[in-house]
Amino acid sequence: MRRNRRVKIVATLGPASSTPEVIERLFLAGADVFRINMSHSSPDTAHALVRTVRDISAKHRCSIGVLCDLQGPKFRLGEFVDGRALVKAGEHFRFDQTGAPGTSQRVSLPHPAIFDAIKPGHALLIDDGKLSMRVTEVGPRSISAEVVTGGILSSRKGLSMPDTLLAIGPLTKKDRADLDLALKLGADWIALSFVQRAEDIIEAKAIIDGRAAVLAKIEKPSAIDDIDDIIAAGDGFMVARGDLGVEMPVERVPGLQKTITRKARAAGKPIVIATQMLESMTSSPMPTRAEVSDVATAVFDGTDAIMLSGESAVGQYPVETIQMMDRIAHEVENDPSYDAFVHAIEFPPLPTGADAIAAAAHAISGTVKVAAILCYTATGSTALRVARERPNLPVIGLTPIARTAQRLALVWGIETVLTGDPEDLADMVRKATRIAHEGGFVKPGQGVVITCGVPLGSPGATNMIRLAFVDEHGLPDGHSPDYVPTGGKVPVDRRPPSKIAP
Repeated sequence: MRRNRRVKIVATLGPASSTPEVIERLFLAGADVFRINMSHSSPDTAHALVRTVRDISAKHRCSIGVLCDLQGPKFRLGEFVDGRALVKAGEHFRFDQTGAPGTSQRVSLPHPAIFDAIKPGHALLIDDGKLSMRVTEVGPRSISAEVVTGGILSSRKGLSMPDTLLAIGPLTKKDRADLDLALKLGADWIALSFVQRAEDIIEAKAIIDGRAAVLAKIEKPSAIDDIDDIIAAGDGFMVARGDLGVEMPVERVPGLQKTITRKARAAGKPIVIATQMLESMTSSPMPTRAEVSDVATAVFDGTDAIMLSGESAVGQYPVETIQMMDRIAHEVENDPSYDAFVHAIEFPPLPTGADAIAAAAHAISGTVKVAAILCYTATGSTALRVARERPNLPVIGLTPIARTAQRLALVWGIETVLTGDPEDLADMVRKATRIAHEGGFVKPGQGVVITCGVPLGSPGATNMIRLAFVDEHGLPDGHSPDYVPTGGKVPVDRRPPSKIAP
């Protein structure tokens, strides 16, 4: 199913969107990738959701991505005597490891790693930042803090420490079990929560071993400090504005969103903007004007995907929310200023052969005014490099590997088609022009740019560009400068790739 937009839409599944009927309606409304929040999904639920998405993909003969979002390390207060306690600004409060029920003077904090890492002067934010404290003294088993913003403390409320770099790995025991399940279910992307440093991504990727791509969620100040190395290590990124806005001043989030988007685009890796994009539609059939502008800004910035969380997972209008996001994106991408905004900052090609080919394909498409760019790709890297250029025409990824097509569902502008490896250069051109013609991307007399690697079928070897013009049958017209008569054999590498990377 061809989308008439470049930015992709990620929809979170939940109680409001867990049946096959609703999930199919979300797909038809515009969802390209479905997110499964492992914090709230049992193994049986996750299995059923993935199975449903794959069934819908087969029914509509298109590639749909599955993103499994790991919970990550969560820090919560212990229990209170009466379930809650009032603390006032200016008072002192103590956190300890006794396990005893809390009062208005103290509470148990069952996370030894915090006691080892936190220092005087560090901030403590509780209940999404509604209450705040400043650490005054740290002992082996206790932390004393001054209450800056008071209020009601409740049992099991979340605790954030924006100034503290914790000596913990990215995966909890629960995360490892959820990760094992997600890989068995064939998830295309694994979202890694509360990334602190590039080493967190490297550790997770060593476990995943190429079976899925890693989407690093940027929601910690320490991740901002290490953002360049994180961009280098990750396969994709999510600006998780909810927790990022708790742990950092909210007024910094818009600028950070743009900075991270630019860095991800420069690296040619997908970037997702998430959290509260159409929050009011959780309970209202219409968004606020500010929310519409928020979504539009992300699209104007050339982000790869925009994500819905509670709006589609627990909201009253999950399908209408997807339809609204689709309409906003379509309107922005048809705005006369869209191209100027997307290309406001130039990203020079990286010094690799694949980047040089992608930049050349973009340049040729602008000079000759072709109708589409087609990329033969085994791993998805060729299509990613072309999408990095944000060309003002369709990009079609041609791949024999379903997993690659599903991962590319998250990437800006890419339509994927599953097709076998061509036998030779002539077959390569014929396949590409026929697919573009049958898909409605090109009309007779129009041209296409084709990128591939020789030997054909060899992953990571993009080294060739072809320019072809299409006749009334969807075949190269025989006068194309790239036309190769039947019989022009080229060696084909039949070895399957050892690892599939995005």
